[in-house]
Amino acid sequence: MDQLARIWWLILVRGIVAIIFGILALIWPAITLLVLVIIFGAYALVNGIFSIVAGVRHNATSRAWLIISGVLGVLAGIVAFVWPGVTSLALLYVVAFWAIFSGVSEIVAGIQMRKVIQNEWMLIIGGALSVIFGILLLVWPGAGLLTLVWLLGIFAIIYGITMVVLSFRVKKLPATA
Repeated sequence: MDQLARIWWLILVRGIVAIIFGILALIWPAITLLVLVIIFGAYALVNGIFSIVAGVRHNATSRAWLIISGVLGVLAGIVAFVWPGVTSLALLYVVAFWAIFSGVSEIVAGIQMRKVIQNEWMLIIGGALSVIFGILLLVWPGAGLLTLVWLLGIFAIIYGITMVVLSFRVKKLPATA
């Protein structure tokens, strides 16, 4: 538990970055595809790096899930930067599959940490929101880029809030002797 409490700030940073990303997406809903790709790429890259760091520093059974989720986030970010001219539909599928895998990873981590942390349901809810968001994008791909921006912004804000709350819960974990 002590190791988990030491990485509370990584969870906090992930949440803050998600909230900032969500607010920016809602403030500028008519942004161009290139700007959306860059914002998504930066978010996925930062989120991926912090997930990898958390996975490397955390010696629990959820370690592999964090690292895999982080690597996929970094890869999604790199793809967004290398190929900024991708179509909105291609970006939509990248975001959808990334959200589904990240969500499943967080649900698994939350279930595995049930006996380690209190309020693990926040991590599970964050994961469930990610999965639902990804599935909605797959089910309605023709909804368009503007809808994607709004959905992504709302999702990122809600997800970010759950991660911020979780970070302070994890910070309060008692140190083990």
